[in-house]
Amino acid sequence: MSIPSLTRAEKTEGWRIPGSDKGWLNPFYERFLLKLLVRKELRVRYRGSVLGMAWSYAKPAVQFAVFYLALGVFLQLNRSLPAYAAYLFSGIIVINLFSEVFGNCTRSIASNAPLVSKIYLPSELFPWASALVALVHFVPQVLVLMVGAGLFGWRPSIAEGWWFLIGMLILLVFTVGLGMLAAALNAAFRDVENFVDLIIMVATWTSPVLYALAMVKEAIGGSIWWTLYRLNPITIVVECFHGAFWRPMAHALDESGASAPTVAAGAEAAELWWAGLLIAVAVFAMGTFVFERSKRKFAQEL
Repeated sequence: MSIPSLTRAEKTEGWRIPGSDKGWLNPFYERFLLKLLVRKELRVRYRGSVLGMAWSYAKPAVQFAVFYLALGVFLQLNRSLPAYAAYLFSGIIVINLFSEVFGNCTRSIASNAPLVSKIYLPSELFPWASALVALVHFVPQVLVLMVGAGLFGWRPSIAEGWWFLIGMLILLVFTVGLGMLAAALNAAFRDVENFVDLIIMVATWTSPVLYALAMVKEAIGGSIWWTLYRLNPITIVVECFHGAFWRPMAHALDESGASAPTVAAGAEAAELWWAGLLIAVAVFAMGTFVFERSKRKFAQEL
């Protein structure tokens, strides 16, 4: 009696060629592994901590209170920008998320060198896990901002929800793209980590977080630098967040009208969300392309 031979499709059913994967779609196909990596990073971060995740709520709450007292009340910045603490904190949380995603993604491959070099795991999971961990820490900051802004009279609506969602989309697509590009380069050249720290510092001070956008317009308005400044995705995202949490209540709180130039300049910048999204998608495509071309060399480079 002869044994029937199996076809190639039957032999490989349920299996795949070693090293083959779904590319940048790996995080969606390997959700279980991604979840394990996120849990690992959270456990490592809060190992030995009594309060654990509670620190994610305590720190931003204290930070908001300090901004309100030290800057809004003592330095009297509420006179020029009403609810200055809400204005400042809505920009601070953007920079915090940008910094954590960008920095963690950059170090994700190098910091997981034992896993990358000894066993096969889709490399895309490491930067994506770092981004998800940053989002876990971002949620408490948003909740604190919502409560703090609510004390000034902020109330959510469809318009505010739109500005928040489009700002989040631009920020995540743009930052993950940058992070994957930096992660691929950092696997070969550790100097990239230092460049990323510099970029984060520059982004913090060149975005309308600590100061009003109207001041920038007054200084460089009408020049090519003003156009480039407004096309910076981080600037657009910050103004989207201002539109979600600060601009709706600025007019109601500002009896003197001192904040009118800032409100107008911010609304003008936020309307460029489509340009920010296009830039973010282009950066994500470039970062993904470089990462995919480089990932097969990670084990040797590490």
